[in-house]
Amino acid sequence: MPHAAMLRRGLLAWVCRVGGLLVLLCCLLSLLYVMTCSPPHSDTPPLSHALSRPGSNHPSLGGTRPGSHGAMAGGAGGAVVGPPQSGGSPGAQSYQVLLQEREEQHRHHISSLKKEIAELKEALQERSQQLKGVQESLKRGAGGSVEGGGLGETQGAKSQQADLQEFLRSQLSKAEVTAGIRLPSEYALVPFESFTLQRVYQLEMGLTRHPEEKPVRKDKREELGEVLEIALHSLNTPSSQRDSGGAAEKTTSKVYAPSDFIEGITRTEKDKGTLYELTFRGESSNEFRRLVLFRPFGPLMKVKTERVDTASVLINIIVPLSRRTDKFKHFMQNFREVCVRQDGRVHLTVVYFGKEQMSEVRSMLENMSREVDFKNYTLLQLDEEFSRGRGLDVGARAWKGGNVLLFFCDVDIYFTADFLNSCRLNTQPGKKVFYPVLFSQYNPTLIYGSPEHIPTVEQQLVIKKETGFWRDFGFGMTCQYRSDFINIGGFDIDIKGWGGEDVHLYRKYLHSNLLVVRAPSRGLFHLWHEKHCADELPSDQYHMCMQSKAMNEASHSQLGMLFFRHEIEAHLRKQKQQHNSNPKKT
Repeated sequence: MPHAAMLRRGLLAWVCRVGGLLVLLCCLLSLLYVMTCSPPHSDTPPLSHALSRPGSNHPSLGGTRPGSHGAMAGGAGGAVVGPPQSGGSPGAQSYQVLLQEREEQHRHHISSLKKEIAELKEALQERSQQLKGVQESLKRGAGGSVEGGGLGETQGAKSQQADLQEFLRSQLSKAEVTAGIRLPSEYALVPFESFTLQRVYQLEMGLTRHPEEKPVRKDKREELGEVLEIALHSLNTPSSQRDSGGAAEKTTSKVYAPSDFIEGITRTEKDKGTLYELTFRGESSNEFRRLVLFRPFGPLMKVKTERVDTASVLINIIVPLSRRTDKFKHFMQNFREVCVRQDGRVHLTVVYFGKEQMSEVRSMLENMSREVDFKNYTLLQLDEEFSRGRGLDVGARAWKGGNVLLFFCDVDIYFTADFLNSCRLNTQPGKKVFYPVLFSQYNPTLIYGSPEHIPTVEQQLVIKKETGFWRDFGFGMTCQYRSDFINIGGFDIDIKGWGGEDVHLYRKYLHSNLLVVRAPSRGLFHLWHEKHCADELPSDQYHMCMQSKAMNEASHSQLGMLFFRHEIEAHLRKQKQQHNSNPKKT
C-alpha cells in the first residue's frame, strides 16, 4: 500500500501543477491584451514618421494607395476606417489603422488561446477521471495484487493508444503524400479537388453537380471549415517550427486570418485517408505559407452483425396509369416473370385515371390471373385528371392489410428480382427508406443506328455510358413502409400532371429523422420512351420535363455526332469520290 499512496500523491501533485499553470496562463493573457491594445497617451505617435514615409503603401501596414481617399477596410473582421477628421495628421490616421488591424489580429490569437485552454481543461478532466479510476481499483483489492492489476490496466491502455498511433503513422507513410507512386495507367490517378473560402472546384460531377459550386452539403462545409481552422491555429501558434529541410523557420509577427487563405487542394484515398494542402499569403507579395495536413483513416470497426429474414416481407407495387396500354402490356410481361414466377411475395395495385382503355387494362390483369393463378392485385379507378402523386397516395392508403412495404413504380420501369431484395433489405419501418438511383436508357434508335438493329429489351439492359446514365436527378422510384409514408404526410396531391411530387416527398424524408438510403441500383431500369411536355404545364414543371427529355436522348458524344452529321457525311462523300477516281492507288 505505500506504493499506492505514493502514486496517489504523485497524481494529485501533477493535477495541482497543471491547475496552477492554467491560472498563470490566464493572467499572462489578460496582461498581454491590456498592454497591446491600450492607446498611446502621446499626441504624436512614435511610429507616425516611419508609417508615412514614401513607398509605404502596404495595406497591412496602415498605408494608403496613391489616389485612394475613401473608406478602407481593415483586417479580417471587416472594420471600416472613414476619412480623416479635420485637424488630424496623416500619421495619426495611419497609426489608428495599424492599431485597429493589430487589435483584430490579437483577437484571433486570443480566440486560438482560449480554444487551447479549453482543450487543456478537457485533458485535465480526463486525467482526473483516470486518477479516480486508479484510486477505485486500488480500493477494490488488497496488497500488491490490486496495485499490479491497476498498473496493468494503465499499461494496457497505453499499449492500445501506442498501437493506434503506430497504425495512423503507417497510413500516412503508405499514402501518396510526400512522394509519388507508380500507377498502371492514367485512369488510376486519384484527382484533387481545389477549393477556396466560398467555392469547390471538382471533376467528378455527375448530372446534378456543377464544375464550380458552393459546398452545400453539411459534411463538406464542416470538413473544410475544420481544416482551415486547424491550419490557422498552426500558423498562429508560436513554436520552434522547422521547415521541410530541417532548418528553423524565421519568426514572424504576422497573425494569419481567413482572408489570407488563397486556395487549397484535397483528395481522398479511400483506404488510407484525406490529404489537404493549403496556401496562405505571406509577409510579402512573393512569399507564401503552405500547410500539408493529412486525416488518416482508422482501422475497420465492426458495428453490428444481424440476421435479416425477408421471407414474410410482402411488397405492394403501386403503379399510376392513364391510357398507355401498350407500355402497360410490356410492364405486365416483366411483372409476370419477375414478381410471380421468381419472387412470389408481391401485391400489385394499379390506379387508373379515366375510363378510356380501362377495359383493356382490366382484361390484361384478369388474363394474367387465370394463366398463372395470381390473385394478389387491386385495380382502382379515379374519374379525374391524371396526377401521379394523387394516384400513388390513393394506392398507398387503400391498403388495409397492415404495415406493408410500398414500391412506387411507373409503367415504363423494368426491374429484376435482385432489386426486390434490395428494396426489402434497405428499408425498415420507422428507421430507413430506400431511394434507388435507376439506370435510364438512351434512345435505342440513336444507339443502335436503325430500328431493325434494336435488340430485345432484355438485351438492351446493359449498364454502359453509351447505352444510358444514372438518373441521379430523379426521385420517383422509392421503397418505404406504409406507416412511414402516412406519418410523413404523403404526397402533395395539389400537384397536377408530370413531375414535382416526388421531390416534395423526398425533401420531407430528408427533413425527418429517418435514414434515407440513396444508392445506384443495378436491377432498376427506366426504358426509353418519347416524352411529350404539354404546353399547359407550369413553367417550372415544363422546364423539368424538357430537361429530362434532353438528357434521355443520347450521350454527349452521340449528340455531338448528330450535330456534326452533315460535316461527317460530306467527308465520307469526299472519301468515296477519291476512291472512285483513283481505284488503283487506293
